[in-house]
Amino acid sequence: MAVRRLHSDQPSHFAFTPENLAWAATLIAKFPDGKQASAVIPLLWRAQEQNGGWVSEPALRAVADLLGMAYIRVYEIATFYTMFQLSPVGKKAHVQVCGTTPCMLRGSGGLIEVCERRIAHHQHELSGDGNFSWEEVECLGSCANAPLVQIGKDTYEDLTPEQLERILDSYEKGQHVLPGSQTGRKASCPKTGPTTLTDPALYDGTVASEWRKRFPEITGDEPKAASLGAAAVADAGPATPAATPAPHPAALAAMANAGLVSELEKRGSKPLSVDEIERLKGVYAKPAAAASVEKTAGAEPELLKAPNGEADLLTLIWGIGPKLEEQLNALGIWHFSQIAVWTTDNIAWADAKIADLARRANRDKWVEQAKKLMTGWRPESAAGDKPKG
Repeated sequence: MAVRRLHSDQPSHFAFTPENLAWAATLIAKFPDGKQASAVIPLLWRAQEQNGGWVSEPALRAVADLLGMAYIRVYEIATFYTMFQLSPVGKKAHVQVCGTTPCMLRGSGGLIEVCERRIAHHQHELSGDGNFSWEEVECLGSCANAPLVQIGKDTYEDLTPEQLERILDSYEKGQHVLPGSQTGRKASCPKTGPTTLTDPALYDGTVASEWRKRFPEITGDEPKAASLGAAAVADAGPATPAATPAPHPAALAAMANAGLVSELEKRGSKPLSVDEIERLKGVYAKPAAAASVEKTAGAEPELLKAPNGEADLLTLIWGIGPKLEEQLNALGIWHFSQIAVWTTDNIAWADAKIADLARRANRDKWVEQAKKLMTGWRPESAAGDKPKG
């Protein structure tokens, strides 16, 4: 596999839309506590969709922050899996041509020639108008219907160069192209037609429709109690709605800090109940209100109502960003000297106020960094102490 690197020209910022952030919070809640990093691939995929078909470096950092992961871990995943595009792709279509043996034997070379002629001579280059890009990929999983290409989430199978030309023409005009075999072949039957399972009812929806009627409790087509009779329904009493799992605190904190809790209320389509949102407003308040949160676990460190003279730039501590600095200031933490004397109990106290703080403080050794910064050391003067970028 060729070395995959991030694109040289990166945007300055990336942020999930309110809808995507709400979706992410619901997804993260499905994983056990401490295993939220397992959601990294679907979150990267959603970031790629929102970002026009590719993942930028700011998008990788946004996903890492949402899941409490080190940036390098998310970089490793994005650069390993070829499903993630690391440079801008065509606005109308990015064509992935399968070049593995079955497709090669069935004519994928002709499809690549079309892409080289119509889009760009080299892979991952944009066409002159920026509407198209292409690349050769490994097996797309439809060998029996080779050769094929994938555009977005759809595969186009049994292709000839002429058919690929017509597909590109349709995308150019913004027209929908029916995915699947372009010769009308059903599933992966032989080129001459099916030799088994030849009953047309298997393909026109008849059998599936009958099956759904027989098992409504599995398909969800109608309430399960419908087959029990009216009396049974009456005896059952009002249905109890299924409990919606609460999103992970780290994701909810990100939503609150971004001002998205109130945004979700405005939309009227939110994954949380009104009571839950009100509770979250108290727990994950904006930095200005953080100091009023009721004390919880751990021992309270030294806090100041205002800085002694000029406040230290806490963002010089690797692992503290501008928003986290604001939250620390709101708690009464303004100087390196305050963090330098933190104990385990002090970190636990701060963690109760700011979600996921303990993990970050221990991982990035805030106390040790604060002690060095008190001596006048700055990251720029000691290469290697603080990662670049």
